[in-house]
Amino acid sequence: MSGNDIIVSLDIGTSKVRAIIGEMNNGTFNIIGVGTADSEGIRKGAIVDIDQTVQSIRNAVDHAERMVGIQISEVYVGITGNHIGLQTSHGVVAVSNEDREIGEEDIERVLKAAEVIAVPPEREIIDVVARQYVVDGLEGIQDPRGMIGVRLEVEATIVTGAKTPIHNLLRCVEKSGLRIKDLVLLPLGAGQLSLSKDEKTMGSVLVDIGAGSTTIAVFEEGSIAATSTLPIGGEYVTNDIAYGLRTLTDQAEKVKLKYGCAWYNDAAADVVFKVTRIGSNVDKEFNQQDLAAIIEPRVQEIFQLVQAEVKRLGYTGLPGGYILTGGTVAMPGVLEVAQHELAASVRIAVPDYIGVRDPGYTSGVGILHNAIRNFRLRAASGSSSNVKKPANRTKSSSPAPESEQKPGLIERLKNMFSEFI
Repeated sequence: MSGNDIIVSLDIGTSKVRAIIGEMNNGTFNIIGVGTADSEGIRKGAIVDIDQTVQSIRNAVDHAERMVGIQISEVYVGITGNHIGLQTSHGVVAVSNEDREIGEEDIERVLKAAEVIAVPPEREIIDVVARQYVVDGLEGIQDPRGMIGVRLEVEATIVTGAKTPIHNLLRCVEKSGLRIKDLVLLPLGAGQLSLSKDEKTMGSVLVDIGAGSTTIAVFEEGSIAATSTLPIGGEYVTNDIAYGLRTLTDQAEKVKLKYGCAWYNDAAADVVFKVTRIGSNVDKEFNQQDLAAIIEPRVQEIFQLVQAEVKRLGYTGLPGGYILTGGTVAMPGVLEVAQHELAASVRIAVPDYIGVRDPGYTSGVGILHNAIRNFRLRAASGSSSNVKKPANRTKSSSPAPESEQKPGLIERLKNMFSEFI
């Protein structure tokens, strides 16, 4: 399979592992396969069991392979968590071409110049996101390729993460028999997919509510400005239902997915269901209003915590409002609760591709969207590789062969940890 035609994303979440296969065909992008597996070994978004996580990844990838009839060998992997940090940086280089035309090599050099920052020994640079380029003092340039200039500058956001979670994530994917083409910050990919240009420019908050955690990403002036992760999500709603109805967690999850409603006023008294109580074989009947009375307070709390965290990050009254995504927001009534609690404009973002029209797939499709965006930029400048350079940090200014990139990434991480062994 050709890397330029087929790309695969891997979204490893607390409740589900999703492998999504995308295809580039004559400049158009389509989703051609989706593999989903129950996630084992993940708690609150963090890997707690390597072997179980590896098996979950294999199950998801096998599912996707059977759907499309191809063998997956390399993936773009999403990463998020409370260990992720953002910091601004500035890079400056002289344009190297004799005719002073800015090319791909100059872009890579200026991004590497922006990477030269003090990073604590326990942290690693994941990515470099260009906020704007400056050519000979002219600001506000998003893509300087092909422009004429002498001095190229970049205002960039450096994405860093703790070495241990990164190492564990890479180890799981590697043990699954897959090569890692790149790590993609999930809120960044989801934001590029879900947010309009105006929302990213004027300021908005992307809220991804998963099963075990809620990721908040603030976008401003066209790029990601801040991110944070709260250790609360849909699992807490499931646990509340299990306690409230005194039933097993598995049954509580099924009831939540089938009858759950987060807005009590929309719940129906005539929609009834039965659950088996813990410690007995007797089924007890409940209605949807009983369920909503349990769910609504927890969902209210989630949005109250989101609002408090956004204020802690230093943002209030962003014109773009809140954009919700993640599997939990698919529940009826979540939008109404969010509008009531956040007192701002709120909408739910759903990927506009056949087979993945569900908020739970936004992060996985966002990874592909990020990869395609970088591939198109490289194609426009005449480069044949669709691998993003910043995350691989090779010393050569020319793109490294695909066979060399993954060993370089893994070997570098092994070297980091050798001092602790």
